[in-house]
Amino acid sequence: MNAWNAAESADFRGPLDVARAATAVLDAQDLIIGWSPAAQRLLGYLPEEIVGQPLERLVPPAVRTKDAPDDALSGGRELTVRHRNGRLVRMAAAFCPLAKVSAGPGPQPARVLVAAELEAHRMWEARQAMLHGLATRSPVGLGIYDTDLRLTWANSAYIREVGLPLREFLGARADELYPDGTFVTEGYPRTLDAVMHHVIDTGEPILDLHFVGQQPSDPGPDHVWSCSYYRLQDTHGQVLGVCEDAFDITGRYQAQRRLNLLVEAGARIGTTLDMTATAREISEVAVPEFATAVTVDLMQSVLNGDEPDPAGGALPTLVRVATRSAEEGPDGAPYSPHRVEYPPGSLQYRSLSSGGMVREENTIVVPLRAGGTPMGLVTFRRSAPMTPFDRGEIELADELVTRTAVCLDNARRFTREHTAALTLQRDLLPQHLASPSAVDLAYRYLPSDDRAGVGGDWFDVIGLSGTRVGLVVGDVVGHGLQAAATMGRLRTTVRALARLDLAPDELLGRLDDLVEQTAEEQAATVGTDLGTDDAATGVTCLYAVYDPVSRRCTMARAGHLPPAVVDPEGGVSFPDLPAGPPLGLGGLPFESLELELPVGSLLALFTNGLVEARNRDVDEGLRILGGVLGEHRRPLDDLCDHALAELLPDGPATDDSALLLVRTRELDARQVAAWELPAEPAAVGKARELATEQLREWGLAELSYATELVVSELFTNAVRHASGPLHLRLLRDRTLLTEVSDTAHTSPHLRHSASDDEGGRGLFIVAQLVPRWGTRYTPYGKTIWTEQAFPPRYSGAPRPAR
Repeated sequence: MNAWNAAESADFRGPLDVARAATAVLDAQDLIIGWSPAAQRLLGYLPEEIVGQPLERLVPPAVRTKDAPDDALSGGRELTVRHRNGRLVRMAAAFCPLAKVSAGPGPQPARVLVAAELEAHRMWEARQAMLHGLATRSPVGLGIYDTDLRLTWANSAYIREVGLPLREFLGARADELYPDGTFVTEGYPRTLDAVMHHVIDTGEPILDLHFVGQQPSDPGPDHVWSCSYYRLQDTHGQVLGVCEDAFDITGRYQAQRRLNLLVEAGARIGTTLDMTATAREISEVAVPEFATAVTVDLMQSVLNGDEPDPAGGALPTLVRVATRSAEEGPDGAPYSPHRVEYPPGSLQYRSLSSGGMVREENTIVVPLRAGGTPMGLVTFRRSAPMTPFDRGEIELADELVTRTAVCLDNARRFTREHTAALTLQRDLLPQHLASPSAVDLAYRYLPSDDRAGVGGDWFDVIGLSGTRVGLVVGDVVGHGLQAAATMGRLRTTVRALARLDLAPDELLGRLDDLVEQTAEEQAATVGTDLGTDDAATGVTCLYAVYDPVSRRCTMARAGHLPPAVVDPEGGVSFPDLPAGPPLGLGGLPFESLELELPVGSLLALFTNGLVEARNRDVDEGLRILGGVLGEHRRPLDDLCDHALAELLPDGPATDDSALLLVRTRELDARQVAAWELPAEPAAVGKARELATEQLREWGLAELSYATELVVSELFTNAVRHASGPLHLRLLRDRTLLTEVSDTAHTSPHLRHSASDDEGGRGLFIVAQLVPRWGTRYTPYGKTIWTEQAFPPRYSGAPRPAR
């Protein structure tokens, strides 16, 4: 039988109650003079068989227990009694003395033997012990309320919880004892009276409701009880009232709340790599559950991404980056970080000086530490009705700050690397692109956001010989310092290769070889196989060369998006330019495409970060870009801004974005003079005459002497070492350009001739006469060019190319 059933069927009189036990009345000589019906049922003797017999017939002296001698048989002893059939029965028995009365005729009763079955008596005693334990020893408070919801009985634990003598609150209603308390469990009435009414009315028990309130004897901090309620009724179903059991779970409840706060902190603190956001997150977690106000101060050096610096023993400069108060509510005014100074003697000053936690009753100052080095302070404050911080809450504050410090240190390290990468990348990108005469240009570059880090996009405009211009845009896979460094190396390489006047497809081929070789060297250095995560592989690039004299543009791409071309009438197209593989894969050739661009055509080069997004595919991005470029007559800077506003209204998300816009020009025919001459000695003199006459016509007679020598030496070399027709071209742009072309593909060499050599001094003389010279190759041969600056007082500089 379980405890519930035992309590339900308990008989408080007990088996040895005279009204129900087996009784035998004895005289002074222990003769049986009275025999009850219960005794007859229990031992089998009829009254006429046992009355007048000595007690020894029932209880032989030889089998009496040691605990029950003849002179000490009294209350609740075990006794061995002989049944009528001769067997011995173990019983619980008691001898009750009777008051003496005046002597009369016959035997006089002296005492009564009361007996009951031993098992029944033991069960009754167990029930009594259980009830006594519930009343006096149980840690669970038990209170019984009648149908008017007034307290009629309470055990010792309940009385201790109330904290008052029972006589002072017996008969009180529960809501009178706890007027300000409330249930925090959802879905139930909020007051004690309402809950008890519900139990009495429905008969449904309610278990484990959490009730928060103050002890009636102590208006101090709130307690939390786990309460259960069930209806009481008699055997006939009559409702008697309701029983409440309550157990103080304040400690467990607070521990659970602290654990919940730590779980919430783990989920909400450090969601970004932004130090200010992380500081704000700890304040949001702590207020109002843990504190009524929180402030977070960080060292200025930490905010800059540097290592924490105690400033040579002096107190460091602190910046308050977050503050939150329960009085302001969750939607307080926007906070602007500012410097703070703490006076000597303040808790914060003492914490900074000692490097440890400092606390008073309602304030805790905890240092933010990374690897033992302070980074700042977090101050927790409490005001009424919150209670002062206890020991467990102080440990919780330290744990919250420790977790925050780890997140802040990660954010600091990221800030340092991101700043370094961004600085490196911007230093490697062109700081200012000089506008060549061949094109008008505008550009925009947006680095990716702080979460993704700096990427490897780049662009460039490179002045080439013959007033031509090289246009570059590229993208290195990945983010961070490695991608930025790789981008800088590639940009420098492209500029060097472009200065060799290589065709776009040949330039990409050489760049591909370099990238592949670099990746192999890196893999050999670390002893690993090549992988797709290597920043030196997977680079895309587009290279185009525009000639303002011929108005032809030659371009090639390595896995990059094709450019957009807008004709003077506003028609937008994306040329079917062979894609080519990304750089670093090797094995496949690159192909060039040549287009003739009317004057005023618009060319847009861009990276995929401009047109591709999580919620938009590339085709949709290209369509939007085409719509923007259709307004090609707008200023180029306006077009750049418009494109970014349409394609990246919220800024770049996960990738850098670069956009380069160029509007083509044409070199005026009056700025170009070209002749074809035969490859024979007489052509040398003719070429000098033509050049001199043209310079005189342009007002550049001051340059005639150097130009004559240059033309003479270059033509002499061409006649001697080349074949086929020779070409002479003069270009009057921002400088004077002189070009001599032949059909040979041999490379000219600058060398020093001995004093007795008859030749070999041509290029040496040219190099002494002009500041710049070089060679470029074409499918039909090569061109040697020179460049001379105009005289300081020259007033006949040409108008910009149209």
